[in-house]
Amino acid sequence: MSRKVVRSSKFRHVFGQPVKADQCYDDIRVSQNTWDSNFCAVNPKFLAIVVEASGGGAFMVLPLSKTGRLDKSQPVVCGHTAPVLDVDWCPHNDNVIASGSEDCSVMVWEIPDGGLTRSITEPLVTLEGHTKRVGIILWHPTAQNILLSAGCDNVIFIWDVGCGQSVICIDETHTDIIYSVAWNRDGSLISTSCKDKKIRIIEPRAGTIVAELDKPHEGSRPVRVIFVSSDKILTTGFSRMSERQVALWDMKSLDQPLTLQEIDTSSGVLIPFFDPDTNIVYLGGKGDSSIRYFEVTDEAPYVHYLSLYSSKDSQRGMGYMPKRGLEVSKCEIARFYKLHERKCEPIAMTVPRKSDLFQEDLYPDTVGPDPSLTAEEWLSGKNAEPLLISLRDGYTPSKTRELKVTKNILNTRLPKRRQSTNEETVDSTLEQLMEEIKQLKATVAEQEKRITKLEEKSS
Repeated sequence: MSRKVVRSSKFRHVFGQPVKADQCYDDIRVSQNTWDSNFCAVNPKFLAIVVEASGGGAFMVLPLSKTGRLDKSQPVVCGHTAPVLDVDWCPHNDNVIASGSEDCSVMVWEIPDGGLTRSITEPLVTLEGHTKRVGIILWHPTAQNILLSAGCDNVIFIWDVGCGQSVICIDETHTDIIYSVAWNRDGSLISTSCKDKKIRIIEPRAGTIVAELDKPHEGSRPVRVIFVSSDKILTTGFSRMSERQVALWDMKSLDQPLTLQEIDTSSGVLIPFFDPDTNIVYLGGKGDSSIRYFEVTDEAPYVHYLSLYSSKDSQRGMGYMPKRGLEVSKCEIARFYKLHERKCEPIAMTVPRKSDLFQEDLYPDTVGPDPSLTAEEWLSGKNAEPLLISLRDGYTPSKTRELKVTKNILNTRLPKRRQSTNEETVDSTLEQLMEEIKQLKATVAEQEKRITKLEEKSS
């Protein structure tokens, strides 16, 4: 027993503090969808929340400073024809966000600095390929313009947003619905959890399974998985008696977990958020009113319970701020954006310190906004660690970075925005046809590659 009491950690007293009422975002009709996603994404500039919308799917994008009660006519992003299930901000461009929807499509949007002044319906790029709803959207952590999507068709697509094409399709690996997907730190591997009760570690470019774990948790409810280091993964799930659990696994020997801990008997799926700078994992359950946090170390029991932030209202979803968006002067080490029925409440996690000086031990150099690889470099097999920045003087979001789209997707829309003569209309129709032919050629080439691969396998 003495071991538990004695174990010292500078995060022993991490302290969760909700903001004052006037710093919340009020009067938001948060999505009532039962899909197990966060319905919320945040970066140092903007907050995005999936909202209820009639006749399609929509999400709201607010500058972080736009707190208080929102206007009924608040503009939204509303190009999908069915509910939006997941959104994710691009880590290399704070003005670009991707969304996945029940309409089977993935859309990439550019948000102007200062936020929306009117609702937008025209995405920068539409990515089509899934045959069922798209429930998971995830940008690559280090390669520019690489986006992953997973759908209820049990397929994972990896897209090069710059040319609007799918570049990798993992379609024969999962036999059932994919519950969660996570990249590792350099984006060389993905981990997936699936309804078939398997955790898979996949090298996405080769499409090969590097490691596989059967039944990490005995229960039948959804499992989540994330990487916590280059060789360890953390899972959350349920026991046979429906108790919630968290487990840590060594990828080199997946027979037994390094640790498996019971948490409670609540029914909400535990969504893990990991901070590699502090080695703290935060667990927020949907429908819970609390966030638990643990420190992951190299000594048994490996996952050490730190504390619990609790409030009276349950959460419908949660956004997690990247490290560069935190207030270092207040010793803030994490910030969550908790969704209620009608509002979003920021919660700051701080380590109380007496000194006003920059706390180097709390803020090692952290992931910055610049990609370390181009899409082409990553696809050709290169890997690179994220480029790090110092937070000593705080972080100032840069001005808009342009999303480089090599295929001029905007060409096909120009006629809609001007009075076109018959000649111009003919021109634009020809342009559209040429574009469609190009896309068809690319699809045919991709299918031929797959057929060749399959033939090689069968022979």
